[in-house]
Amino acid sequence: MSKKTKWDQYHEYEDLDRLLNAQSTRSDAAGHPVHDEMLFIIFHQVYELWFKQILFEMDEIQTRLNTDIVDEREMQPILTYLGRIEKIFTNMVSMMDILETMPPQSFIDFREHLGTASGFQSWQFRLVEMRLGLRREDRIPVFGGEFDDQLRAESQKQFKTAETSPSLFEQVDSWLSRTPFVDWKEYKFHNAYMDAVHEMFDRKMVFAQSKPDEIARGKEKFDSIFNAEKYKSTHESGAWRLSQKALQAALFITIYREEPVLQAPYRLLQHLIDVDCLMTRWRYRHALIVQRMVGMGAGTGGSSGYHYLMETLDKHRIFSDFFSLASYVIPSSERPALPEDLRRKLGFQY
Repeated sequence: MSKKTKWDQYHEYEDLDRLLNAQSTRSDAAGHPVHDEMLFIIFHQVYELWFKQILFEMDEIQTRLNTDIVDEREMQPILTYLGRIEKIFTNMVSMMDILETMPPQSFIDFREHLGTASGFQSWQFRLVEMRLGLRREDRIPVFGGEFDDQLRAESQKQFKTAETSPSLFEQVDSWLSRTPFVDWKEYKFHNAYMDAVHEMFDRKMVFAQSKPDEIARGKEKFDSIFNAEKYKSTHESGAWRLSQKALQAALFITIYREEPVLQAPYRLLQHLIDVDCLMTRWRYRHALIVQRMVGMGAGTGGSSGYHYLMETLDKHRIFSDFFSLASYVIPSSERPALPEDLRRKLGFQY
C-alpha cells in the first residue's frame, strides 16, 4: 500500500474522487459521443453548487434578521453575505459566455439523452426564489399544476419549511417597519415630506406652466405612499407589496442615506436591488441561450421555453418596490431639512 503524500490531503479535503467522477455523458454511453455534452453537464453542476452556496449564505442572513431587534453589529455580516450572493449571481451571468460557445447543432445532437430533464426542475433555484420572497401565487403556471408537484419528497419538505417561515422579503419588511426615525417626537416624516412635495408641485404650476392634470397626477402618486386609504387601494391592487410603514422607511433611508446611521440600511436596500436586477439579467441571458439552441420550440421539461423564460423577467421579480421608490425621490434642493436633534441621533456620538 502506497504511503500518502501531502498532495493527497487536498484531493481528500475537496473530495475530488466523487466530484471529478460525477460527470457521465449519456451520448458516449449510447455509442454516439457528443463532445459538448461534457460542457453542458459541468456548466449546470457548477450552477447547482453556487445555488447551494447562496442558500448557505441566506441561512446566516435570515438567522441574524430573525429577531425583534436587529443589533447594529449584525449589519456588517449581513451586508457581507448579501454582497457575496450578489457576486455569485454576477458570476453566474458571466458564465453564460462559456455555454454560448456551444453550437446549436451540438445541443441537438445530445438533447434526446436529456429526456424530460430541464433546468426548470432545479429545486435549489426554486428554493432560492422562495427564500428570497417569490410567492407561490406569483409564479407563472406551466404544467397545469403546482411547480413542485413532481419533486422528490425531500425537496418538497424543504419548500414546505420555507413557506411556513418568513422569507427574506418579509423579514426586511418587518425590519424596515420598526425604523424609529420616521416618526420621532414632534417630527413626522410623512407630513414633512408631503409638505415639501406639494410646495414643489405648486411652484411648478406657477413657474413652469405645467398642465393642471399632470400636477394632480404627480400629487396622487405621492399620496399612494402617505395616505392610508390610497395606500390600501394600491396595495390591494398589487401595485405595492411592502407594508406602508416599510415603504415610508425605505423612502426615508433612500432620501437621507448620507446620515451615518442610515448608510448601512441603505447599502442593504441596494444589495437587494442588485440581486433582483442580476436575477432578471440571468433569466434574460438564459432565455436568449434557449432561443439560440432551440429557437421557439418547447423546453425539454415541457414548458414553452423561450416565451416562458421571457415572461418570468417581470413577473418573477421580488424587490421591485425598492426600484419604484426612485419615482418618489425629489431634488435635493427640495428635500426638507431634518430637525437638529434628530440629525444628532442619526450621527455617531461618543
